[in-house]
Amino acid sequence: MKLGNSALRILAAVIAGVVVLTILGVVLLGNYGTPGVEFYHSGLSRDTSPNVTREDFAELVAGNTGFALDLYQRVRASEGNLFFSPYSISLALAMTYAGARGPTAQEMAEVLRFTLPQERLHPAFDALDLALMAQNSENFRLNIANSIWGQIGFEFKREFLDVLAVNYGAGLRGLDFQGDPEAARVRINDWVGEQTNEKIKDLIPLGAIDTYTRLVLTNAIYFNAMWQHPFSENLTADGVFTLRDGSQVTVPMMSWPKSESIRYSKGEGYQAVELPYRDTSVAMLVILPESFEEFEAGLTVESLREIVGGLERQNVVVRMPKFRFEFPLDLTNALAGMGMPTAFTDRADFTGMADDRLFISKVLHKSFVSVDERGTEAAAATAVIMELTATLPPPINVSLDHPFIFLIHDTSTGAVLFLGRVLDPRS
Repeated sequence: MKLGNSALRILAAVIAGVVVLTILGVVLLGNYGTPGVEFYHSGLSRDTSPNVTREDFAELVAGNTGFALDLYQRVRASEGNLFFSPYSISLALAMTYAGARGPTAQEMAEVLRFTLPQERLHPAFDALDLALMAQNSENFRLNIANSIWGQIGFEFKREFLDVLAVNYGAGLRGLDFQGDPEAARVRINDWVGEQTNEKIKDLIPLGAIDTYTRLVLTNAIYFNAMWQHPFSENLTADGVFTLRDGSQVTVPMMSWPKSESIRYSKGEGYQAVELPYRDTSVAMLVILPESFEEFEAGLTVESLREIVGGLERQNVVVRMPKFRFEFPLDLTNALAGMGMPTAFTDRADFTGMADDRLFISKVLHKSFVSVDERGTEAAAATAVIMELTATLPPPINVSLDHPFIFLIHDTSTGAVLFLGRVLDPRS
């Protein structure tokens, strides 16, 4: 059967339409193709060669370090061990800061120690990310990933999406928070698990996302590095570890088989040793105070700078415990108390993100660390959850202050299991 010219033109148009729709589908879904997730590109790709001066780079690092120690002082009252990634927190809040304006932005900049203007701050973060991940090798792995998750159909500003795409490699993934907040929560948690080698699970707990959620900004960081000078497994043995109250416990203590030339310093009230990792400039700095409480309370940028500046190569033999733990941290109250309360209220100004009023409902963080004879594995993730400012109707007050009848029933079948009354609550 032969087709006429008109039929051929119609067939060609149909084929072209299918091709266009297929291309559009790929653009919407990116390379993910995840059911229930729409992926929206800003139209711009990440800048892999940002033009950042050494001064801006150093200023960003100094500000991040200051924030790290400020936050440590705020959360150190927590019971037991403490571990978090200030870099992950700074990254997630830097993405949020890209949409902040007015007093909200001023408060965030002060707390986070963002001293660079926005047009220089975000490229500096991009440059720092790229410099850190450029060190990846067989013995050193560092993965830093960012993503933003928005309500499908909600209008976010193109300029905001562009800043995050160019400087953080973060695309906007569409989820239906309004229709199914629990499915959205699970999807974000799954992404965090994927990015952290399944070391961070359930970052966002049940109930933290609801139908008012419009945006979740996430950062995930995974670290796995081999010691330059591994500990000998044959020498690991039970040893005594003295707790803060003076009591002693028995823990597995690792030892080096011989002395190594590493950086060490001894100052008033402390010793410090730097344990290098293989094939990288990254190292673990361990500070051993004589009086822990006094030293911890006085730990500042200046004191840390003095410790690092005093490090010199010495022949050292190191013994240290093996350890492994997780640490969840809700930073909402801590950050508000540090000086950025407006971001968490209905007075928040995030009009750089969207015209509709948004505020931060929660900042959640979770971390994991494992130190053994071979090296260190660590992971962390941060989620900034943003909700739509809504005018809620006044609550209905129900005061059970006079006799009442009550029953316990099955809401699915209607079966009444218990029935009673309260005439006098005292008996």
